[in-house]
Amino acid sequence: MELDITTLAERPELQGRMWQMKDLWPEFTLHDPVGWGYMARIVTELPEYVLVATDTEGEVVARAFSVPFQLQAEGRRALPARGWDQVMLWAFSDLRHGRTPDTVSAIEVCVDTGALGKGLSGRMLAAMRDNAGRLGFAEVVAPVRPNGKHLEAAASIDEYAFRTREADGLPHDPWLRVHVRAGGTIERVAPASMTISGSLEEWRAWTGLPFDTDGPVEVAGALVPVHCEASRGYAVYVEPNVWVRHRL
Repeated sequence: MELDITTLAERPELQGRMWQMKDLWPEFTLHDPVGWGYMARIVTELPEYVLVATDTEGEVVARAFSVPFQLQAEGRRALPARGWDQVMLWAFSDLRHGRTPDTVSAIEVCVDTGALGKGLSGRMLAAMRDNAGRLGFAEVVAPVRPNGKHLEAAASIDEYAFRTREADGLPHDPWLRVHVRAGGTIERVAPASMTISGSLEEWRAWTGLPFDTDGPVEVAGALVPVHCEASRGYAVYVEPNVWVRHRL
């Protein structure tokens, strides 16, 4: 599939169409407060870190977001256990305080549902790596949401993240496999990468499930069960991701 991949800084007119893409994000993931607060700011304040892919007809078929941050700042250095949420908080804290970034973190690679199965996710990941190198960075890190884990919600993320195929030794998970094939190294689990809490009424609206019993609830698209406190009126989802490091 022929693509034209540019930054949003180069083609700001694509912003509206970029948000109109049809994606596979489960409804509940759109209610992470950190993502809610910062995703739009990446577009407006860091457009050179947003990639947009258009096909030969000019339709937006994929997007990729990343953020620069200072990993080697005092008190950081290790990739954080709070993964996706934490790296966005660091990135915008650094931007506000004028700290010089030394690392780029992937935030999202998303392909329109009408263009799935054509290898676009790998091409967007490669473009993100290239863009980070062009901007002067030596590595990209990624809090990867393993896209096969939702099929095994009860499985341990610590085992799943490092599970490999017998045939070639590559990761069992398809999205982790794309990262490793691109040169990435699986480094560690981020056990609390995204935290979403809500009332029982909100969770019912997001999922169509009753949420009327205390304990774990398996939700379509969730990587681990949602913890329901029915007697207290709320439920909480704590999503694990997997840190992958790409040296450029």
